[in-house]
Amino acid sequence: MGNMPTVADIRSHDADDDPLTFLTAYDAPTAAALEAAGIDIILVGDSVGNTMLGYDSTLPVTVEEILSHTGAVTRATDESLVIADMPFMSYGADPDEAIETAGRMIKEAGAQAIKHESGPHTIELTERLVQNGIPVMAHLGLNPQSVNETGDLTRRATDAEEAEEILELAKAHEEAGAFALLLEHIPANVAKHIDEALSIPTIGIGAGPHVSGQGLIITDVLGVGDWVPPFAKQYADVQSEMEKGVEGFREEVQNGEFPANDHYVEEPIDGWD
Repeated sequence: MGNMPTVADIRSHDADDDPLTFLTAYDAPTAAALEAAGIDIILVGDSVGNTMLGYDSTLPVTVEEILSHTGAVTRATDESLVIADMPFMSYGADPDEAIETAGRMIKEAGAQAIKHESGPHTIELTERLVQNGIPVMAHLGLNPQSVNETGDLTRRATDAEEAEEILELAKAHEEAGAFALLLEHIPANVAKHIDEALSIPTIGIGAGPHVSGQGLIITDVLGVGDWVPPFAKQYADVQSEMEKGVEGFREEVQNGEFPANDHYVEEPIDGWD
């Protein structure tokens, strides 16, 4: 597989290929950095709600917000596969509306595929989206959008019944035409079982090593914000770099160092003294 895969490349990914890399991005400069670093798949996640927009959860994120952030990401990238997330309540209730919304993600915002948090109610939707030429990534395991129903964001599939249910839903979404499956915060042995049962690739976020690729939330990777989940790894400390830069500016303004001579010009202008 080349550096930047298409939906078809992802679908045909096999165990001999390098593991896929998957990160979120919500703005143009971050997306450009991800593409320059060779990340395969960029998800414009509804995690924008708590990472970027100051919401307490992903639930308030609107279709318009995802469209706006997806547009920023696709304008800054040429090759990375960009997937737009379907926000809470934008699908499920009315399939026609869901298809229209997904179509806007592709047509207006330039995404190449959509992701939805999946359940029994999204099997038929997946089929209809794929029939309409809209590639779908399914998402099982921890579903942040179900926080009101499940009560928390703890690990899923910790008993045989739930593990079996996720496996059946995974198979059903593959059959419905999903090109990949995101598995979030489930035990590694369950993820391994699911990966082996499917021919489409599985991307894990906190799902152990036995999957086709690994994903994380970009703010966890870069160290922006104040909390990193136990399954994530922080590779940089961007928050403290930002604070350092801003403090440097404030101090130099207050002590008169900025602006220095080379930051401005003085022009003799006739009629002004």
